[in-house]
Amino acid sequence: MIVSSTKGNCVIPRPSRRAFVSGVTALAVGSAIAVMPEGARAEQATAPRRIGILLVNFSPEGKEAQAFRHGLRDAGYAEGRDVTIEWRSARGDYGRVPALVAEMVQIKLDVIVVDTTLASQAVKRATSTIPIVMALVADPVASGLVENLAHPGGNVTGVSNMTSELSAKRLQLLKEAIPRVARVTVLWNPDTPFHNDVIEELKAAASPLAIDLNFAGARTPEDIGSAFSAVNRTHAQALYVVGAPLFNTNRATLLKLASRAKLPAMYTLRQYVDEGGLMSYGPDLGDIFRRSAGYVDKILKGAKPGDLPIEQPTKFELVVNLKTAKALGITIPEAVLLGADEVIQ
Repeated sequence: MIVSSTKGNCVIPRPSRRAFVSGVTALAVGSAIAVMPEGARAEQATAPRRIGILLVNFSPEGKEAQAFRHGLRDAGYAEGRDVTIEWRSARGDYGRVPALVAEMVQIKLDVIVVDTTLASQAVKRATSTIPIVMALVADPVASGLVENLAHPGGNVTGVSNMTSELSAKRLQLLKEAIPRVARVTVLWNPDTPFHNDVIEELKAAASPLAIDLNFAGARTPEDIGSAFSAVNRTHAQALYVVGAPLFNTNRATLLKLASRAKLPAMYTLRQYVDEGGLMSYGPDLGDIFRRSAGYVDKILKGAKPGDLPIEQPTKFELVVNLKTAKALGITIPEAVLLGADEVIQ
C-alpha cells in the first residue's frame, strides 16, 4: 500500500511498512557481506572439496600420510576449510579392498588417491568418472591402468615407484654390502601381479653378480612362516624381500624370522630398516606422497587426469642399519656406508 503526503503542489509517496522493513533488511545483509573478510565470503560460496585416500600398504597415521598432508598445505589447502579427507585403510588385507572401494565411490568424492597396483585396479573398475591418483604403483602400463606414461588417458594418473626397474640395483647393493654372498633366497607373493616382472629382473641380474637365486612364495600371513622354513632349507646366505603390502603389514614377523635365522636381508622400504632390518633401497616415500598431493591440486583446479603424465621417482635412499650388521657379524664396506643416505647406528 502506498500512502501519499502533500507538500505544496508536490505529492511525495511514502513506502509501506513492509517495503520499509524489506529495504532495511537488504541493507543490513549487504553491509554484513561488505565487511565480511574475503576468505569467509569464499568459504560461504564454496564447500570444501572431498578427497578420498585408500591405503593398503600404509597407515593414515604414518609418515607417508603426513607427507601427503604437507603437500596439500604447500599447495595452499587447509583441511576443513578447503578440503576434507576421507581416509580408508585395508591394513595390508586385499580382501577388504572391494568393500572399501565401493564405499568410497558411493560418497561422491572429487578425487581418490590410492597406494598400490591392485587397489588402483579395483578403483578403476569401480569408477570411470572420479579422478584417480596412484601412489607407489609398480607398472601402470603393464597393469592396464593407463595407456602410456606420457598420455595416461581415462581417469587415472600419478606416480610409478619403479619396483621392477630397481630390483637389479637392490641385488647389486646387497652384493656390495656382503661380497661373499653367493646364495640368495627371494621372498615374493605369487598373487601380486608385478612380482613376476621382478623375478625376471632378478634372474637377469643374478648371473653377472655370481649369485644363485632361490624363491619362496607367500600369499597369506600364515604362509610366511613356512616360506622361511623353505629359506632355511636352501642354506641361503641372504634374503631379498620383494615389496608387497602383505610383507609390509607383517614386517614385524618377517624381521623376527630373519633375525632368528641370522639372515641379512635387502628390503624395498626403509620402515624395515628403521625397525631392525639390515638394508633397504628405494624411492623416498615422503617425496612421492607429497607429489601425489600436487596431482590432487591440479585436478581440483580443473586438469583432467588423463592429460597429466605419469611421473617416476626422482629421490632414492639407501638406508643401512649398522647395529643389525654388527649383530649379524657383518662388516659393511666403507664405500657402501659412504654411499648410504642414512646409517642407523
